[in-house]
Amino acid sequence: MREKILIIEDDPAIRNQLKTLLEGNGYLVEILSDFTSAAEQIKSFSPHLVLLDIGLPGISGFDICSQIRAFSDMPVVFVTSSNTDMDELNSIMLGGDAFITKPYNTAILLAKIASLLKKAYPISGEEAKDGMKLTWRGASLHPEKSTIEYNGQEAELTKNEVKILYCLFQHAGAICSRNDLIDYLWDSQLYIDDNALSVNVNRIREKLASLGLEDFIKTKYRQGYLI
Repeated sequence: MREKILIIEDDPAIRNQLKTLLEGNGYLVEILSDFTSAAEQIKSFSPHLVLLDIGLPGISGFDICSQIRAFSDMPVVFVTSSNTDMDELNSIMLGGDAFITKPYNTAILLAKIASLLKKAYPISGEEAKDGMKLTWRGASLHPEKSTIEYNGQEAELTKNEVKILYCLFQHAGAICSRNDLIDYLWDSQLYIDDNALSVNVNRIREKLASLGLEDFIKTKYRQGYLI
């Protein structure tokens, strides 16, 4: 099942950024830019989750959340620059499931969305077997099978390669620093030094290239890696 997410945001740049991020991670995305009949449009799209700003022209995100709660228990995530304690309290009181402030961390946002969807829509059977799959720009990482898939082809991965790619996929669209990658592997009790990280990334690139994925992992000088 591909979950549907509705973005309710008045800033075009943020709307497009969120849409690219979510579609790159396998979600179906719709944008609501006319807020005059929000409830009817939400019902029509029937999303699994809503990303909702507070400060919207002509109506408050709080009002839209109240309208949603009148007909659905779908998860509502406030993504907003309004970061006061009262705003967060109001979001909770009105039935919001999460409150994330701008500028948001993409990895945290994606993790929160995945967690809420898993809680709201439990899966079983064949769907559960593929529940760990992460997708970005047509490539699918299968941690449970230790493989990366693209255009119908698969490449086998080592444990370190899976964990490096998993971290990059979790931070898709954002830079993952070399130190963060090394710390992540250290926390996983798979120690890897700086030189070994470069070796592993180069091997991953070779495997990706064999699938037709050139320049999938980009190096940001003195910063880290980006997919």
